[in-house]
Amino acid sequence: MTEKLHSKPFDEGTRLKLNIFRKCFREWLPVFIHNPKIDKIFVYDFFAGPGRDSEGTPGSPLILLEEARGADLQYCKTGKIKDVIFGFNDKNESETLKQNIAAYFNQCCQRNCKKKECLYEKKCHCANLDFKSLFASENLKKILANKSFAKFILLDQYGFSQVDEEVFRKLAGSPMTDFIFFIASSFVDRFKDHEYTRKYLNTEKIDFSSVKPVQRHGLIADYFASLVNKPEFYLHHFTIRKGSNHYGLIFGTNHTYGMEKFLKVCWEEDTFAGESNDNKWGDEQEGSLFFGIEPPKKIEAVKAELREMLLQGKIDNNINGLKTAMRKRCRPKVFVEVVRQLEKEKKIERIGETVNNRAERIHEIPEYKIRPL
Repeated sequence: MTEKLHSKPFDEGTRLKLNIFRKCFREWLPVFIHNPKIDKIFVYDFFAGPGRDSEGTPGSPLILLEEARGADLQYCKTGKIKDVIFGFNDKNESETLKQNIAAYFNQCCQRNCKKKECLYEKKCHCANLDFKSLFASENLKKILANKSFAKFILLDQYGFSQVDEEVFRKLAGSPMTDFIFFIASSFVDRFKDHEYTRKYLNTEKIDFSSVKPVQRHGLIADYFASLVNKPEFYLHHFTIRKGSNHYGLIFGTNHTYGMEKFLKVCWEEDTFAGESNDNKWGDEQEGSLFFGIEPPKKIEAVKAELREMLLQGKIDNNINGLKTAMRKRCRPKVFVEVVRQLEKEKKIERIGETVNNRAERIHEIPEYKIRPL
């Protein structure tokens, strides 16, 4: 990120973005720390900035280090934690970043474990490389391709020029890799016909003309999703309004559990639709006359779609249904609610000894069949 952003206090939108980063990593890390099939964990922040804003508020690299301690310092106390390697890069801010990280380790050790050196410190590396050169390096390619390495990647790019189609496809195709990137949606729309924009994004495939400003980021997310032809790839987004502009995050994962975790974070931030801080679906807000009377519009719309698919036999088992709910960017429990209602109405039948109402950890749920009556 640019020096200008960090030379003043983070605004509300930036704080929201950083909070999503924090909560997502908090959900992600324990999954792989306790996974015996994972040898090492790599955490990359490719546009790390200096690490703090002008008031000392932690930026993404320090947030990642804070969360790596675990609740009540649980990962630090054991002293036997699986290798967690941090890579922080910023082309313009490396010296300040190094200083802030060194100060963080020093203060953390004095305040908490009283050790002279943190167990993470020797595994934390800073660089000031050009992103495209770094991303094309042989070392990173080997790490991304390794199925025994878990990877968590932040790409808090300034604008939209760094995460292009090539970068996105490589990340989406990397095993054991979850990634989040930031993109300036309003600027993509504003300069969609410019040669510079089309160098990175094929905006001819994104029709902004028929949507409201708050919906633009969702269209960009759909565009990126269309670049991946993999049945087990999941993508979600979160729109952030700053003044009159909209920015946003796009998250990608190759595993249902990764999608479950990110959906959880987004629905905690936006209890109506899990998509935005700008009331994307036009629900009645707290304090208005009709607040709380009608259910969230997005949930009702997705339930109606799932109901129709079940009645038509397009969803014939629970695993397919749970995944469909997630692809429609709802938490999978929405599918269970629809199934139970249709069963109560005697319009479908659930078949088999493994019939259940589970909606979490989809990869572990027994499959059962469903047929319309």
